[in-house]
Amino acid sequence: MHLPFQKLVIASGNKGKLRELEHLLAPLGLEIIPQAALGVPEAEEPYATFIENALAKARHASKITGLPALADDSGLCVDALLGAPGVISARYACENADTPKSDARNNEKLLTVMAGEKNRHAHFYCVIVLVRHANDPEPIIAEGVWSGEILTALRGDDGFGYDPLFLDDKTGKTVAELPLEIKSRISHRGHAMTKLMQKLERLSS
Repeated sequence: MHLPFQKLVIASGNKGKLRELEHLLAPLGLEIIPQAALGVPEAEEPYATFIENALAKARHASKITGLPALADDSGLCVDALLGAPGVISARYACENADTPKSDARNNEKLLTVMAGEKNRHAHFYCVIVLVRHANDPEPIIAEGVWSGEILTALRGDDGFGYDPLFLDDKTGKTVAELPLEIKSRISHRGHAMTKLMQKLERLSS
């Protein structure tokens, strides 16, 4: 695939997400640069939808660096909670803007809120946005969904976020029990990246 750029900034400071995105982007042969390496602070995410937040993050990183940028906005949507925690998945247990993010506290809160709930159905949702420049009028956008259910206790030692509580329907394992290669193939992020790659192929042809 011949793309019109050789460098790509990843608009994220989440180490787990960066690890997955770098793995998924490896086939492109681009120089992948985390935004922190270029001194880019995390963008604000004030919007109610994943797509608006992803676009804001991508444009923010591209504006500061002058390079193409890719952003992912994703989260856990629980049926019984009407889609919560949704766009605030990473900040679910934060009492205010100054409270540090914590996967452990987020999982603890979710377990508490879901205590006694019979409907455990949930899905991870991901939207990936790639902008060629900060004012790109045609950002490349791709979405992905991963269905499963919420367990009543943590299981597995790998992954990040809600991975130890999310049971994949097909493998019978939590995300925290899956190796990166399998997770990348079947996850919401993996599905979104596959669609993004297809769109990039059309762009490069």
